[in-house]
Amino acid sequence: MAPLRIYFDRLLDAVAPKVPRRDLTDAERLALVRRYGDFSLAYSTAVQQKLSYFSDGDGYIAFGTKMSRHFALGDPVADPADRPAYIRRFVEAARGPWFVQIGADTAKVLAGLGYKVNRLGMDTRLLLPEHDFSGKRNETVRYSERWLAKKGFVVAESTGDMPVEEIMQLSADWRKERIIKRWEMGFLNRRFSPLPEADMRRFVLHSPEGRLLAILDFDPLFRNGKVFGYTTSFKRKQVDATPHAEIGLTKFAVDRFREEGVSAVTLGLSPLLDIEPSGFAESDFWRSTFQRAYHSRWVNRSRFNLQGQAAFKRRFHGVEEPTYIAFRKGTFVEMLGLLRLTKAI
Repeated sequence: MAPLRIYFDRLLDAVAPKVPRRDLTDAERLALVRRYGDFSLAYSTAVQQKLSYFSDGDGYIAFGTKMSRHFALGDPVADPADRPAYIRRFVEAARGPWFVQIGADTAKVLAGLGYKVNRLGMDTRLLLPEHDFSGKRNETVRYSERWLAKKGFVVAESTGDMPVEEIMQLSADWRKERIIKRWEMGFLNRRFSPLPEADMRRFVLHSPEGRLLAILDFDPLFRNGKVFGYTTSFKRKQVDATPHAEIGLTKFAVDRFREEGVSAVTLGLSPLLDIEPSGFAESDFWRSTFQRAYHSRWVNRSRFNLQGQAAFKRRFHGVEEPTYIAFRKGTFVEMLGLLRLTKAI
């Protein structure tokens, strides 16, 4: 079955609009991200495999192709003043591509080009140093930190000297407990690496006996060549790890970033959370479909735990910023292509 699916995918991709692609090197993409990578997905667009790039060398739009359609990932990695022009050129070249997990500025440009723009979910941003973990509403977060310390767990930032085999075993054990075990999500997420890539940060939790229990990785956010923030990128933990593991790791990392003068930490997308009217022309059908999916017991139990992910991020009481999805037609076949690209089905 899989070879037949791959065969038809190749046929469909062959008839997709011919978009000029530029083979940017790893170094070239990272150089552009270090100048302009100020949104949560920016770093991932530079290091994720199997993406294509619409670029003139001074910036790029990362995109994937599935079932004869092109899907842009995030905002353009370019000077903010030049992003509208990149968007317009890519829309023309790709003949109405979809844009996935974009910010308000990109959504506004696309709305002006006749696109429908729906909410896709929320990204949670902790604004530092103002955000801290004091007060009653953060009592459970502080309790997790105290509990780990009292029980002898060790939370630390990794220095990169951990055995690769130990990290890969943790990841493999974690995969076994996922709702979908056969593959990892793609496009909106990239494949986990046992070794952090350039400029990433990794935090780890060990049991009192020294066993690796959890890993939390962060991608950098850049502005004008300098890191100003981080966004969570990977989480791995043993199935028998304490429920306090992920909370304690996150608090430890955020406190470390605050001490360093970092100005923002984003916790990443909570898919389909708070799907309200976007403020732009939009699809009523997809808004109601997204709302039903978020509240669906079947979706949360057998496909993706949308409600659990959102509840975890809301423990930290950050600012929730809407992210958007934009399209001209928004047909079911196109949505099927996106779901297959993300490996949600």
